[in-house]
Amino acid sequence: MRAHLGDQLVIESPATGAARRDGEIVGLHHEDGTPPYDVRWSDTDEVTLVFPGPDAHVRHLDHGPPGTDTSEAEPASEAAPQAGAPNPGDVGRRVAVERRRHGLSRGEAARRARMSPDYLAYLEEHPADPTVATLIRLADALGTTVTALRGAGVDTPPGQGHALLHPHLRDLTPEECRTLLSTHGVGRIAVTTPDGRPAIIPVNYEIVDDDIVFRTAPGSAAAAAVGTDAAFEVDHMDDASSQGWSVLAVGPASAVTETAAVRRLVQRAHTAPWAGGKREMWVAIRPVRLTGRRITPADGQAATGH
Repeated sequence: MRAHLGDQLVIESPATGAARRDGEIVGLHHEDGTPPYDVRWSDTDEVTLVFPGPDAHVRHLDHGPPGTDTSEAEPASEAAPQAGAPNPGDVGRRVAVERRRHGLSRGEAARRARMSPDYLAYLEEHPADPTVATLIRLADALGTTVTALRGAGVDTPPGQGHALLHPHLRDLTPEECRTLLSTHGVGRIAVTTPDGRPAIIPVNYEIVDDDIVFRTAPGSAAAAAVGTDAAFEVDHMDDASSQGWSVLAVGPASAVTETAAVRRLVQRAHTAPWAGGKREMWVAIRPVRLTGRRITPADGQAATGH
């Protein structure tokens, strides 16, 4: 029996009907990967020294280098993701996004999650089915939840968590509002459409020279903002901690038509509009009023930035 860090040790005995138990191998005592192993059990999150018996086998991850021993991998029917599990690679992509959002290197994120940097690299770059214990440690290290890493709740709006027992609601200063606006992302613009109906449209936006800019299509609902005093809102809600903030910017909206200015905006754009399609009209909002609010615990222990 040989294993790598990040492999899964599975103990089960079909003959006796004993309950199946599995855990992540987090420590090796021999360079050739032979037992014993330090195993973090998925059911208890405890790490113990294990000398595998005849009812144990290793479920290998594809670590990549030629010659990797996979002779003791579980049968395909057992190694396949369970019904309802995330699509292959989804967990790793979400882990990578959260890690970059917090400005963490793989080494630092792995240290916080108490795992091998090589395993974290594998998880981010290949389809994988990490144990619940691994997801718990990753979620804790990245300030998110296992549910979020698994992708559950993607189709539900934020804010369904329980309210804080002692919430503190405070107004944000204009400088705090600018800081929260400064990272590109998705915001919502409030407009009155040509047929006279109010609408709120989500758009991918950028901040360029203090202007809020976004791309849309001529004649679209978002394009109706041009020539008006527009309201633009961004927010962040954390259901796990029942905290969040929102920023509202109000100011005149105009179409950007000068060729050099359009070229500069295209070069500065971080992402294409998520909605796809041909969206070549740039709209700029120059904020003249910035207001915002933040909800934190009354003890003031919440983080001050996002």
